[in-house]
Amino acid sequence: MNVASGQGPIPRGDLVPSGIVGLLGTQGPTSRTEIAKGLGLSPATVTQVTKDLIARGLIEELESVPSKGGRPARLLGLVRDAGVALGAKVTADHVAVVTVELDGTVRSSTELQYDPAAPDAIERLGQILAKQVAELDDRLLGVGVGVPGAVDSQASGIVDAPTLGWQSAPVGPVLRSAIGTPVLVDNDVNTLAAAERLYGIGRAHSAYLVVTIGRGIGCGIVVDGGIYRGANGGAGEIGHIPVWSPGTEQPPCTCGSAGCLEAYIGAEGIARTARARKAIGPRGTLATLLRAATTGDVAAQQIFEEAGGMLGRALAGVIHTVDPEVVVLMGEGVDGWEFWQTGFEPSFRRSLLPARRAVPVMVEPWTEDQWARGAASLVLSSPFDSAGNGGEQSRLVRARLETR
Repeated sequence: MNVASGQGPIPRGDLVPSGIVGLLGTQGPTSRTEIAKGLGLSPATVTQVTKDLIARGLIEELESVPSKGGRPARLLGLVRDAGVALGAKVTADHVAVVTVELDGTVRSSTELQYDPAAPDAIERLGQILAKQVAELDDRLLGVGVGVPGAVDSQASGIVDAPTLGWQSAPVGPVLRSAIGTPVLVDNDVNTLAAAERLYGIGRAHSAYLVVTIGRGIGCGIVVDGGIYRGANGGAGEIGHIPVWSPGTEQPPCTCGSAGCLEAYIGAEGIARTARARKAIGPRGTLATLLRAATTGDVAAQQIFEEAGGMLGRALAGVIHTVDPEVVVLMGEGVDGWEFWQTGFEPSFRRSLLPARRAVPVMVEPWTEDQWARGAASLVLSSPFDSAGNGGEQSRLVRARLETR
């Protein structure tokens, strides 16, 4: 469950200070009384631990607020630059890297060219990140890496990513050796779900979906405040739900199969449909189609509407399976959501059981560095890792936090 909402396990031992830091990072300035309630600690423990955290420059006392009785309560807040995490999102042609402070503020952002198909691709990634780490000071807590594929666990970081040409790639071990810091690795959509847990809807909801539309179609599943990863780290690959009808042409998918949802409504799938219908030229892309739809081209708008309808029907099946409180839509594709939505809403609601038809769907504005910020959240969420997803790597992050 979400520790920040006060529903999680009571932290003990070395988790108490990092639990307090994590709560302040997610909820903002908070009184000692509310910290005690939120983490299930005694007021005396909170007083003792926060005194030490203040002395070490991790948190600070802020203004007073009125109390229901007695003297006004003093709020505590993070010294947000007391610790930072590095986040990296790996794509088919570049690596996006951000430095993120404890409260989620992106301090710096950069993109570097990268070829994941190169024979020494993993070693090269290690060199890129080691150089970025060398430019930081000793406040670095760890490195989070998001990849478009299945990851066996955040702690080990063995990756199968067909779109990158990686099979059983030892990303975690190689990067840890190259960088010399804790490294956590996960599916890129799961990292966005982790960021929502810290800084978004996960502060108010313990069961939700983060669905991304863009080059592919992905889904991060959060149940009881924790990311559900499945038996082999591949949960949430809704882009590979088969949606073709017998007797119809089945478009090829990057996974090696055909007729997958992603093959129809991923960026290339939509562009392929648009080229076949001559809504765009033979070299046209999804961006070309979006420009046409924005200028009022009915054929272009219809293609997006059909894609929205297909997404709605597929997502309804996921809702029936997982039963989330809320769905968040993100990714590069939300730039054209107004055109997807005309097909999505009626299809989605109509396909749901009556008891599920009111499930909220939130569309979040998108920026490129959100992927990398999500990866950094793997590190910043380590104080909440009661399920042990990060294993030894999460423990090492907490140890670094303890010695700030």
